[in-house]
Amino acid sequence: MAAAPAAPPARRKRNQRLSLALLAAVVLAAGVVTHQLRTAGGPAAARTVESGQDRLPPARARGLHYDRLADPARTVVRDGSGAVVATLTDGARTAVLTGPGRTFTEPRTTTSQVITDSWVRLMPRPWAAGQERSKWFADWLRAHRGSTKPDVLAAALQYRAGEKPLKDAKGVRYAGAATYGTAGDDNAGTTRASSDFYQYLGIPWTFPDGRTVHPDKARYGTVGPSGFVRLVYGYREGYPLLGRDDKGPGLPRTADAMATQGPGVPVLRGTGTPAALSRLQPGDLVFFATAGRQDHRLDQVGIYLGLDDDGHPRFVSSRASAGGPTFGDHGGSARLDGNGLYAKGLRAAKRL
Repeated sequence: MAAAPAAPPARRKRNQRLSLALLAAVVLAAGVVTHQLRTAGGPAAARTVESGQDRLPPARARGLHYDRLADPARTVVRDGSGAVVATLTDGARTAVLTGPGRTFTEPRTTTSQVITDSWVRLMPRPWAAGQERSKWFADWLRAHRGSTKPDVLAAALQYRAGEKPLKDAKGVRYAGAATYGTAGDDNAGTTRASSDFYQYLGIPWTFPDGRTVHPDKARYGTVGPSGFVRLVYGYREGYPLLGRDDKGPGLPRTADAMATQGPGVPVLRGTGTPAALSRLQPGDLVFFATAGRQDHRLDQVGIYLGLDDDGHPRFVSSRASAGGPTFGDHGGSARLDGNGLYAKGLRAAKRL
């Protein structure tokens, strides 16, 4: 049989182009089907594609999800598996991030221990819905997610009895065992106030209104309830401080002023019921009336730590009965539930 005549060169080139186009279409269709199969699992299986890459390591591919909750209004950040990454409350700078688990103990004063994976840190500005799209938050979360640098809770526990002194480059002792100190007038102009943070530090301090206060040498290393909170949140963490019980963008001098006119988001009012106590998160300020004052002023403030190993909510504060900062039970149970002095005296809580 005679061989078929060869196709003209122009026809051969046209057939080659058609074959290549058909092959490309088949490959593209296969890719689309494969991508659809990979993402058919719904939102939890959806991937975040970055920098034009179609394949990312699983930890990056899952991305983050931002859920809105109420009472108080807040944003809960979750990873692709649904695990909580951070809790951010509207109007508050305090953020609670999930990190490595740790255990807080104080065997001198209690057999209870607090086991937690909560790390409390201050954001540079108060949170508001939608700020997850801002650059400042992306940078902040990237810097602090998974960090094990000392946080608010770690700093608060550096003043218990037996803690070793820590000094900065200028020789100022900024942490280490503190005692309660004496009550009376101080040169900040506030009466009936125990030692403020600068008494513990032993350094003069100038407040935003321009007034400078000087420490009493006899009070070096001492700190009272409100001074303890100001030492931890103010001096250590950088939250603004006021010199007196004034209204303004900072923590006032006394516990009563912090609760009634100071900054922060109210999360509890009145004696704590189990439902109310469940609203607390680590780092919240808790306020008490324990002295039976007729003017109903609040005389104690502490920092909420979380649940102990028996499921009871605990806080750390500087107490006269315990001789200084503690979350133990010397001089009264440090639980916020039950019938103890502080459970009965609990009156309010705020989130800075």
